[in-house]
Amino acid sequence: MITTTKEVLAKSEPPISLKQHIDECLGVCESLRNAFERLPVGDSDRFWQLIRLGIIFHDLGKSHSEFQKMLSKERTNWYHQRHELFSVSFVEQLELPEEDKSILKLIIAGHHKDFNFLFDHIQHGYKTGEDLFSFGEDGKLEWDEETQKLNQQFIQAFLKEYNVPFKISSLTFPLQLIKDYARNPINASNIVFQELLMAAGALKQCDHSASAGIFKVNVLEEKHFNFLYDTEWRPYYHQKRSSEINGNIILTAPTGSGKTEASLMWLHKQIKENGQGRTFYILPFTASINAMFERLDHKMQGNNEIVGVVHGKLTEYIESRFGEEDYSLQNEKIKYELKDSFRALVPPLKVTTPFQLLKSIFGLKGFEKGIFEMSGGYFIFDEIHAYDPEVTAQIKVLIEFASRFLNVNVCLMTATLPSFLKREFSEALGSYTEVCADEELYQSFVRHRIRVNEGLLFDHVADIQLRLDSGDKVLVVSNTVKQAQAIYKILNASKKVLLHSAFNGVDRNQKENELKSDDVKLLVGTQAIEVSLDIDYDVIFTEPAPLDALLQRFGRVNRHRLNGHYRLPCDCIIFSKRNDVDKYIYKNEEIIFRTLNVLREIEAINSGVVSEIELQKYIDQVYPDWSVKDKDDFDRVYSHLKADVLENLSPFIFFPHREEEFEKQFDGIKVLPSIKAHEYQELLEANKFIKAESLKVSITKQRFASLISKEGIQREVSAFQLIRKEVIKEQSYFIINRKYDDNLGLQLDVEESSQQSQFY
Repeated sequence: MITTTKEVLAKSEPPISLKQHIDECLGVCESLRNAFERLPVGDSDRFWQLIRLGIIFHDLGKSHSEFQKMLSKERTNWYHQRHELFSVSFVEQLELPEEDKSILKLIIAGHHKDFNFLFDHIQHGYKTGEDLFSFGEDGKLEWDEETQKLNQQFIQAFLKEYNVPFKISSLTFPLQLIKDYARNPINASNIVFQELLMAAGALKQCDHSASAGIFKVNVLEEKHFNFLYDTEWRPYYHQKRSSEINGNIILTAPTGSGKTEASLMWLHKQIKENGQGRTFYILPFTASINAMFERLDHKMQGNNEIVGVVHGKLTEYIESRFGEEDYSLQNEKIKYELKDSFRALVPPLKVTTPFQLLKSIFGLKGFEKGIFEMSGGYFIFDEIHAYDPEVTAQIKVLIEFASRFLNVNVCLMTATLPSFLKREFSEALGSYTEVCADEELYQSFVRHRIRVNEGLLFDHVADIQLRLDSGDKVLVVSNTVKQAQAIYKILNASKKVLLHSAFNGVDRNQKENELKSDDVKLLVGTQAIEVSLDIDYDVIFTEPAPLDALLQRFGRVNRHRLNGHYRLPCDCIIFSKRNDVDKYIYKNEEIIFRTLNVLREIEAINSGVVSEIELQKYIDQVYPDWSVKDKDDFDRVYSHLKADVLENLSPFIFFPHREEEFEKQFDGIKVLPSIKAHEYQELLEANKFIKAESLKVSITKQRFASLISKEGIQREVSAFQLIRKEVIKEQSYFIINRKYDDNLGLQLDVEESSQQSQFY
């Protein structure tokens, strides 16, 4: 038995003592307790006492003499053992109820690796004495011998310092615990499921946050809501009503009528009545997430500590926020820290996509932390109508799970939600209050005049140019990138912008910033403009699309309803003929047919002026119910995911196929335009990895497969040195030999010339 009193380390580079690490974890724990007042646990004091004990015990196994040698860079015989297995064994000596002891042992054992991994590790690393392992025990470690290498004198003194009564005796080999749980993990049918899930996530958050140097999480305070109650601003009925309701709501109001403010007034009420919890403001598109983050961060004066943003293109967005002023290593370090703080618990309000929450119920690695973060929280779903049937099914499962197990309150917002979809979400919410804007507000929102023109959009570019020449700010929306690029090249304006999905991150963020200027007279785009960008145009020319998508496009016209410069109402011109490729974008021709019929009906009544109070009726005409295919897709995903969550989602159990299943729904693969290859290599060599990644463009898997088979895409490998380390790293990536232009984006039908191409 080791008896040295030499300082026991928890980490190296820089050296951090076990005592320091535990104290930092306990500090995080106290901060979490203040920020998570609504956790679904029976006895809050008992729960947090368990987490405190979990923190104190979770790294005791690091006192093993060989582990300490490893941290000190000495020659060692650690043999890749798991320190948490030794830590678990000390818990047996505590005088606790068996249920508490069981939870404590599980969360300590699983705070790094899942139980299938641990069982395999024990099976192949230690002499078990079980007939199950008939291949012999040669070369395996003896548990009793290894426990003698633990610094038990240190442990005695360490636990005494934290007032934990403890008597050391022989340490039980945790084989049975690991094997039993791996074979029969706790799922939603078990009464301790909620508490184990909360405890698993809480301990991991404390450990990981402290290790990352994040010791405090913020909360929303009264001052963060002050902007909602400006004395010069008189709230609409739906905003005032939202501020009065404690519980779930479904909010329906016109685009541009302050639904965001209404949802935050609702949130303010929830926190005052129910206590602190993390808030997730959920939007479907990256561009709208960036815009909403900017808006809330400014209004709530958070300075990146109150409002955070999480989505798949976060790294590109952070790069655009920092700009070009400094590319030093220090600046790169700050960027990574900013990303980590967004992904960690620091901001109490996060603007995000639903997929960042869905990851957790899919059981992806680290899901316990994600579920803990959601627990006792508040979900605000904006543009809830905007998802396809499969994602809608996943969101319904998420809401049901969060309502049943996580004590979450939900606000669903929309301008236009088909009645059949409202029924689905109503079932998921259970109890809720419906809030609608009043008739007076709807009557005041007279903004758009419908014009259905025959023929193709592209054949009427001259008409668009006439509106530009007359001084109008013009919005043109095409259903395909290729046509948007062609129209953009033809039209002339003093300041014009093209926005679509085939730009890299650097250029896309630059264009979103340009759109904030009133100098832009022409915006040509694709579905990328169907988001909550705060832009305002005089007229829109658009290809046919489903009614809900068109209404989002119309929302970028006459958005602010200003008298004088803006004519009321403004023209929304829809061309009736579809391009052949449109069938790949909007596959349900019946919905397009019904949409055009509704638009012609509006045009025939009141000279095409849209009465927004009638929009629900029109939406239900276009979407009377699920189509057969959409209903089949919804039911298939909903029943499969719901069963999987209830039967197979278990703390500390990870199935790789779930990650594959989750990633399968994303169609994009990132490729590097050949013209950017030299710049990409330079950025890798400078260790500016975020900036390098921002040069890539996403294309569909189908297009990727087609091009790689024709050698239009090649896999490359770049070698570079990690700065300040004598380590050579390799980075593989795909280069696409297609023309890329900062103004037009990726042109998939134009090969890059050999003079411009920079293949290696």
